Amino acid sequence: MSTIVKHSGIIEQISKTVVKVRIIQTAACSSCKLASQCNPSEKKSKTIDIFNADTNNLNVGDEVVVAATQANGLSASLIGYGIPLVLLVVVLVTVNILTGNELYAALLGILSLFPYYVIIYFLRDKLRRKFVFSIVKS
Repeated sequence: MSTIVKHSGIIEQISKTVVKVRIIQTAACSSCKLASQCNPSEKKSKTIDIFNADTNNLNVGDEVVVAATQANGLSASLIGYGIPLVLLVVVLVTVNILTGNELYAALLGILSLFPYYVIIYFLRDKLRRKFVFSIVKS
């Protein structure tokens, strides 16, 4: 069974197909009484687009909870960070072994990410259907 990850946020914009919710991410130590003295730069504001949400009972400025499964987060991390890292290292090592030139290996390693991210860009609609967020009114 998947764990649900929740973030509270405020609705910024509502359209026919998208609800934009602003969430504030804080560090794990945010519950500490001394967190504001220790590291106040750990707060980040992000806007999440939620597609195909039921907008009947939602208004701009409402406080809501945005939820997603932990499996979605792990899959997104794999697609965004894991696969590109493996691709970069494989190309880097392979080109370095074949040519012995570290400059070419580094350049081709970085350039190998370009086709990957172009493919991800063209698959964005399919990925949007896979990574689903939901809104729970609080």
